[in-house]
Amino acid sequence: MDKSFRVLHKIIQQADVRQKVIASNIANSDTPGYKAKDVKFNNLLNNEVKLLTTDPKHISSKNGGKISSEIMTESNLSWGDSNNVELDVEVGKMTENALRHDAAIRIMNSKIKMYKTAIRGGR
Repeated sequence: MDKSFRVLHKIIQQADVRQKVIASNIANSDTPGYKAKDVKFNNLLNNEVKLLTTDPKHISSKNGGKISSEIMTESNLSWGDSNNVELDVEVGKMTENALRHDAAIRIMNSKIKMYKTAIRGGR
């Protein structure tokens, strides 16, 4: 099938991982000494889109399409109990992440419908 399915699948998987990390931050918002974490997905599209290089001056994909992600501890502010979870920030991250996940699902569903229509011959 189409390469975009793989990219959409990875976006959905990454959104799932990030949702769990954010939920853990919210669950630990009252835990003394807990430091908020976030997941950074580096260069998803840059790594997935392999460019055809016909000239040495062209940009090429460096790492063969591998997606790198890391869970990072947020080192910004901290409260009196050394906990740095700010609920408003975490809810904002969760909302942004849910929108990204839903958009990827909608695009994937649209592509599936297009393939079904093409297979049926437009009927």
